[in-house]
Amino acid sequence: MMTPFLACVLAIIAKDLRAEFRSRELLSVMALFALLSVLVFSFALELDREARAEAVSGVLWVTLIFASLLGLNRSLAQESDQGNLDALLLAPVSRSAIFAGKFAGNALFTGAVGLALLPLMTVLYNINMVAPGVIVTTVVGTVGLCSIGTLLATMTAQTRAREALLPIALLPVALPFLLTAVRATKGALNGAPEWQVWLQLLAGITVIYVVLCLLLYGYVVEE
Repeated sequence: MMTPFLACVLAIIAKDLRAEFRSRELLSVMALFALLSVLVFSFALELDREARAEAVSGVLWVTLIFASLLGLNRSLAQESDQGNLDALLLAPVSRSAIFAGKFAGNALFTGAVGLALLPLMTVLYNINMVAPGVIVTTVVGTVGLCSIGTLLATMTAQTRAREALLPIALLPVALPFLLTAVRATKGALNGAPEWQVWLQLLAGITVIYVVLCLLLYGYVVEE
């Protein structure tokens, strides 16, 4: 039998998926931004193939972070503007369940964009971005990014300058995660033996982010 926590999480995920299926606004904006970003970086690095090979992991994660900012801002802004967030808070459900549902939906959208970028970047940069290690790193990193991103997007959704505040709040917090994700991706591409160490460190940071966000979300939405 399904627990109330799981039922709430699945209901929020289903709501977000239905809303996106009807509007097709969130994924299309994120995907278009990501496509343009990797194209711009590809053209900028065209004359220096060695620099392009060295920078490709950074290009992937910088693109993912800024694409996720667009998605997180829009996702939580819609909840706030339409009164859905207030309705969720009035419902007799755990605040952690609300966070888990929103976080899972955001991770699905961002992960879909990130995984779609890998074959595209393979063609543009002539580097095997669909290697298993890169795919695993992308999935793990996306989970960590969306966990802290969902928490901070909820904090800034009630403000007028939320489009500017979310990047200011998220980017410093995501810096350790970004450095680790880039190292793990670069190691997976080069076949370096230490890439698994970076992946484990990335997974540890992700677990810490998720646990902290689950614990802190109730205080954030109450404020």
